[in-house]
Amino acid sequence: MDFLNFIVFCYAKKMDIWDQRKRSEVMSKIRAKNTKPEMILRKALFSLGYRYRINDKRLPGRPDIVLPKYKTVIFVNGCFWHGHENCKYFRLPKTRTEWWKEKINRNKQRDTEQKAALENLGWKVMTVWECEIKKDKEQCLNNILETIAKL
Repeated sequence: MDFLNFIVFCYAKKMDIWDQRKRSEVMSKIRAKNTKPEMILRKALFSLGYRYRINDKRLPGRPDIVLPKYKTVIFVNGCFWHGHENCKYFRLPKTRTEWWKEKINRNKQRDTEQKAALENLGWKVMTVWECEIKKDKEQCLNNILETIAKL
């Protein structure tokens, strides 16, 4: 059986193509901060003269981007990890589906709690999705700037 047929076989049988050690290694390389979508957005904001803090520990949820001057925080959410509905980047895995569903629902619940906590402290909270940045970075940036301008 060649490699491609093996992959098709594993997919059909809902099996992982890697052993537990290799899967653990792959998953450990997924970053929680300084992700590519975050970096794209941060570079664009910086080039426009906006200064910010990143992952500020003093705020609930450690927002990805904090604009203190505008009392605004931006969370850059990965579509898979935060369960972005109706998005091509979000699909529940076919293995351990219940575990993944619970994990993603916990992430969504935590997002909601952190947003409420920040709003109670007087912060404007924005969420930018990975797919929005990939699809149209300029439009995404314009939405952020419009929100900031309203303050």
